[in-house]
Order: sequence, then C-alpha cells, then structure tokens
Amino acid sequence: MTLKKIIWPVIGLSAVAFSIWLLYHELRGISIEDVGDGLAAIPLHRWLLAGVSSIVAYIALAGYDRIALSHLGKRISFLFITICSFTTYALSHNIGGSVLSGAVIRYRAYATKGLTGQEIGVLVALCSFTFALGALLLGSLLLIGEPEVLERFVDILPISASRTTGFVLLALIGLYVFGSWLQLRPLRLGSLQIHYPRLSIVAQQLIIGPMELMAAAAIIYFALPVEGNPGYFIVLGVFVVSFSVALLSHAPGGLGVLEVVFLAGLSDMDPVSVLAALVVFRLFYLIVPLILALFVVLLFEKSQFSRRV
Repeated sequence: MTLKKIIWPVIGLSAVAFSIWLLYHELRGISIEDVGDGLAAIPLHRWLLAGVSSIVAYIALAGYDRIALSHLGKRISFLFITICSFTTYALSHNIGGSVLSGAVIRYRAYATKGLTGQEIGVLVALCSFTFALGALLLGSLLLIGEPEVLERFVDILPISASRTTGFVLLALIGLYVFGSWLQLRPLRLGSLQIHYPRLSIVAQQLIIGPMELMAAAAIIYFALPVEGNPGYFIVLGVFVVSFSVALLSHAPGGLGVLEVVFLAGLSDMDPVSVLAALVVFRLFYLIVPLILALFVVLLFEKSQFSRRV
C-alpha cells in the first residue's frame, strides 16, 4: 500500500523534472522578457476570446458530472453540480493524478447529497470515460480530416495510415454506441457494476466531451498570433495529443509535459509565441480557476462545520 501511495506522485514529479530539462535545452535562448513581449503582443479582443473559451470549457466540464448523475438517476441542482465540477477540475488539474484527486473531492461533496461510495465510484468512472470518448472522437475525426496532425509528432506513417487509424477509432466508438443500443450486460469490477448508458446519455457524451476539448484548445488558438498560425483544427489536434499526454504523465498541472509536446507539435511557429499562448492557457484554465476553487472549498467546509455545530 505504501508503494501504491507514492508511485504516482513519483512518476508525476519525474515527468516534470524530465520535461523541464528538455525545455531548458530547447529554449536556452529565450528569456522571460521575450515571453513577456509575446504576451503583450496579444490583442485585447483575443484575450477576451480566450477568457470566454475558458468559461465554455468549464461549463462543458460540469456537463460531465450532470451526464453521470443522469445515468445514476440522481437529481441534484445544476448550481451544486457546476460548483462541484468546477472545484474538482480546478484542483485536480493542478494537483495531478486527476482521476484519484478528483475522486476525493467529489466524494466529499456528493456524499453530502446522499450518494454512496459505489455511486460516486461510478460517477468518477463515467466522467473519465466521457473525457476519453471525447478525445477519441476528436482524434478520429482529425485523423480523417487533418491527417497531417499526426505527422507533426510521428513522420514515419503515410497519410493513408493516419486516415485508416481514424476510421478504426470511429468504428470502436460505433461499437460503444451499438452496445448501448443493445443494452448489453453490465461490466463487473468486483462488487461494482457499470451498466451501459442509455442512448440519450451516449449522445450527450459525444457532444460534451469534444465540446470541452474544443473550447480548451480555443484558449491557445486565440492567444497565438495570426501570422504563421496553422489554423484552429491543427491547434486542436496538437492540443488533444499534448493534453492527453500531460494527464497520463500525472505531472501536477502537466507542468513541462504540456509545453514540450505542444512545442514539438508546433515546431514551425515561433517558440516565444507558443510559450506565451501556453502561459495564457495556464492562466485561464489552471491558475485563475485554482484560486477561485480554493475559496469555494473554504466556504463549503465552513458551511459544513456550521451545520455540524
């Protein structure tokens, strides 16, 4: 148990250290002043569009919880779901190991609404699956429509292979939809049973998952300069890859990992401009939500303490 408790933090911190080392060697000629100039060069209206994109992303994240609660047949106010989801993702994205850290936060909140530990486990699993489903759907469509996205990371496969991979991923998603339509037997994980969602729930997953990723990618797209910009869909493809790798690394906030992968995907752009856009992304998607989430946690715990007293 001691090994299990420390292994993921060790992996995350190792990923951060290795990524920072790579960034240091990649960006030795870039100063903080250069990044500051890159931030100053972003027009005001694109700052505003990046901020609006962040709000849309967090609204979509609240949809993850709402979908899972609908699947469980639980009725909770949309305001509570939105605040809980916002706090969960704002903290877990910064802490790292988002599935585990998010589960702890959700348990603390939804237990006050009468959900059991098993129900919260299903909720966490379905939220994670909704994200994965959205990433797979976007990835498959991008591989079919913009196959050169994959070439930015791996240039050994022909474009036809990228498109074939996209169709294979799309077929797997189709099997999931077909399984929901047939209402196959539930998946058993020990004493835990996970039933196939209804088709209406699956339809919501296929909308909300991509919507959140597209809005988050838009933060970076709007912060990038117009000159030399490869276009929104290329930025979206690079974001899906880099954000997924950052989450899998378990690095706190994907620190360093996100930057390394994103710079590799946009190697044809000025690295100063890319770094400035990633700073904007961290500001709107991670730092500001983290500050607000800490206030939410303090108010929640104060209300729970007052209720006990």
